[in-house]
Amino acid sequence: MSNNFDPLSNPLNIQTIQEIDNLDLTIMQRHHIRILAHCLQILKIINSDNSFESKKLLREWCDNQSKKFDDKKFSDLFYHQLESTSNKLITFSKKIGKNIQDLEIDDLVLLVQER
Repeated sequence: MSNNFDPLSNPLNIQTIQEIDNLDLTIMQRHHIRILAHCLQILKIINSDNSFESKKLLREWCDNQSKKFDDKKFSDLFYHQLESTSNKLITFSKKIGKNIQDLEIDDLVLLVQER
């Protein structure tokens, strides 16, 4: 597990951001995809050993990140948001027969469009 990730930096590269911005979707759908992609990248960083269903790793990572802000509420809120997104991505990846670490922007588009 990497605890050296800077939460103020963007784990999405410029190409991914541009790819999302160029999608023929509503502003809200593109925003939702950016959030999902951002969370997916964080989950990949946290779960470098592919244990995406490990809530303990997620909790430890969020607690570690919140130390930078000296804010326990941040940790709790961030954890619940990432856990919710993780569950959504795990469920969706199983539904389409992919591993979560193999999800791509096109898959996130499908997830957003099925809402």
